[in-house]
Amino acid sequence: MLTADEFFLIAHNDTRGKAKLHPAATSLGLAGGLLGELILYGHITVSGGQVGVIDRRPPADALAHTVLDQLLGEAQHQSVRTWLSFLAQTSVTAVGERLSRAGVLRRQESRRLLRTTVSYQPIDLNVVAWPATRLRALLERAEPPSVPDATLLGLVAAAGLTREVLWSAGPRAHHRLNLIIPALPDPLKELVAHTEAAVGAAVLRGAP
Repeated sequence: MLTADEFFLIAHNDTRGKAKLHPAATSLGLAGGLLGELILYGHITVSGGQVGVIDRRPPADALAHTVLDQLLGEAQHQSVRTWLSFLAQTSVTAVGERLSRAGVLRRQESRRLLRTTVSYQPIDLNVVAWPATRLRALLERAEPPSVPDATLLGLVAAAGLTREVLWSAGPRAHHRLNLIIPALPDPLKELVAHTEAAVGAAVLRGAP
């Protein structure tokens, strides 16, 4: 499962598919996940607060392809924070739809007061709970996690979701988490730091 997909499931891990975070934290964390996927695929890098495209070939995943096309089409905008804010506007729907197409979530529309709201509800609660369970188990083990898993842990911490992963974990897991994020490759470490700063600024500002 891709980084943003697992982040989505951790952030919405309940029977109704309701978010556990401030909406801005959820959407910015997902935006970080989408950029992180492109770094992990080798399509972009992040350095000095700027996003740079290093491989223009389309990724296999359709959503990653769309995000890369947006980066290429707006090449004058390179600030990581600008891209996090831009992608956050649609990240919940984009990732929710990807999980719906994969058969992990069920798209549900409800009409109320002349408005239609869309939610994404779990089909199998065990599948939805698995990413958080998996990360908790990783942190209890001695071997270092893979770079994609370490990236996901970094974004989980950046968005304020750590308690969802570590709620039953011992002190060893908390200590490991504090060591894993600083050991990320530089582009991913910088992405996590910018995501955390963007989440903090949005929550302070009271952004919806």
